[in-house]
Amino acid sequence: MTDEVFEDEAAGGIDAGEDPGPALPGMETAAPADAGGYQVLARKYRPQTFPDLIGQEPMVRTLTNAFAAGRIAHAYMLTGVRGIGKTTTARLIARALNYETDEVDAPSINLDPPGRHCAAIAKSAHVDVMEMDAASRTGVGDIREILDGVRYAPVSARYKVYIIDEVHMLSTSAFNALLKTLEEPPEHVKFIFATTEIRKVPVTVLSRCQRFDLKRVDRTVLSDHLERICGRESAMVERDGLEAIARAAEGSVRDALSLLDQAIVQAEGEGAVTAAEVREMLGLADRSRVLDLLEAALEGRAKDALAELRHQYDAGADPQVLMRDLLDHLHSMSRIKAAGEDADLAEAKETIERLTALADARSLGALSRLWKTALTGLEDVRSAPDPVAAAEMAVIRIMAASSLPPPEDAARLIAAAKSGAEAGGAPAPSAPPAGPGGHAPEPQRSVAPELVEPGAPAGPSSLDDLIALIDEARDISLKFDVERYLRPVSFRPGAVTFEPAEGAPSTLGGRIAAFLHEATGARWLVDGSAKRGGETLNERRKREHEARMAEIMRDPALVKALTLFPGAELIGVEDAAAPARNHEDEEAPGAQAPRQETSR
Repeated sequence: MTDEVFEDEAAGGIDAGEDPGPALPGMETAAPADAGGYQVLARKYRPQTFPDLIGQEPMVRTLTNAFAAGRIAHAYMLTGVRGIGKTTTARLIARALNYETDEVDAPSINLDPPGRHCAAIAKSAHVDVMEMDAASRTGVGDIREILDGVRYAPVSARYKVYIIDEVHMLSTSAFNALLKTLEEPPEHVKFIFATTEIRKVPVTVLSRCQRFDLKRVDRTVLSDHLERICGRESAMVERDGLEAIARAAEGSVRDALSLLDQAIVQAEGEGAVTAAEVREMLGLADRSRVLDLLEAALEGRAKDALAELRHQYDAGADPQVLMRDLLDHLHSMSRIKAAGEDADLAEAKETIERLTALADARSLGALSRLWKTALTGLEDVRSAPDPVAAAEMAVIRIMAASSLPPPEDAARLIAAAKSGAEAGGAPAPSAPPAGPGGHAPEPQRSVAPELVEPGAPAGPSSLDDLIALIDEARDISLKFDVERYLRPVSFRPGAVTFEPAEGAPSTLGGRIAAFLHEATGARWLVDGSAKRGGETLNERRKREHEARMAEIMRDPALVKALTLFPGAELIGVEDAAAPARNHEDEEAPGAQAPRQETSR
């Protein structure tokens, strides 16, 4: 390490006379802090060499081999989430391309000791390394400024390097203007692009770049990194608190350092910052308490589960974070069930033991169902007007799902019940329930149609015949009204008598008469003033459907299934496919297609 770095560390809280110890990944500082000022950790501990890029070993290895072999690309595309190190990596590549010392005059990944151009490039102050933010300069005019300068040689460095951040924000015309130069750039020009939205970059640009996907930093690696920085800053934060920060940062080093900056000032006096203080700062619930909540829900202790959830919410826990933690625990249980001892969980030993005990009591299918239930609950919490109420409902659904038998066991029990019902014969239909006064209700009446007399005008002899005739003519409006409002009294040759149901249009009789005249060529008398007609077609269908559903609901196999799954509903019944028939069977009168019944 250089003397400059030692001075930076002294400014960060280490006495200048002390031995700072060996260099640690990511610990070198970019520039000394202003006198009397404070430099945030995200800037102070910005990586200064490629080995300092924690969690990006594959990219570093590829670049090292490429530089060693002299196979240096003319354009690089860096992509990854915010705060992962894209801009820092771009500056490191720019330094590597222009690395020059008294002993070395060639591109080099080894930036120790710093070269002549390193300090200026690191501070974005080098004349030959231009940085542009495409988020604020998106037009073709901005790109033309770059292209106008491409033809000129660098002033002092080996290469002119153009770093364009958030390149996906460029307009279509700006990308098109860049393409030709990007395909055949001058030998003294290199491009480095960075983006968080790689899918928005045209493939014509991507195909001309060497692409590196910067990975999210693993929680354990990030927690270790934060712990080393705490040591350098003479700050004490409990390991569980650092892990909570790493979890909240979601793999972003910059986010983690910003949160650590905030956490360090939570300490009172000379004491350490506790994990509880960090969780309170982040709005997180204690994960051990979340596990208590999950245990109560899975064991059916509704009162304890809801009380624990409300207590954590009152203590400042975010309902969304609570649901995410429940999802994490259910995911860990599923991994334990699937992989056993090989499951690699970044959890404390006691937590793993509790999760293992919960996982052992459930099948993998049941755990998958619980995870899906919790995932739906998280979506509900995000969109609900009252998030904590949605979280409570999600916990209740988890309890209900946990009380159900595993899907595979339920399927076997239903199959066994069905087999027993078939062996014992179908149950006899029960008598209809008694009406008021203990008497069975009078069945609904449908007047039987009269036969057509010989020589009479051909036409419908029943309501079904009339519907079939209307169907053939495809008069949808008339069919709808007949099905809904016509209560048949009689069908005679040349005459139809019916009672109009409530709400029937006054023109229904006239429309039926006109239709029959057109369909049969004969005049029909249609009387719509009768009383005590039969059922409309819709009423008959509803009665038949309800009768069939009532019979099905008495099936022992279905009764058993509904017992196994509390709160389940029968939403549909479909007849088994009819066996194959020969040609004669298909033409046999009365042959009917399978029917389907549905209900909710």
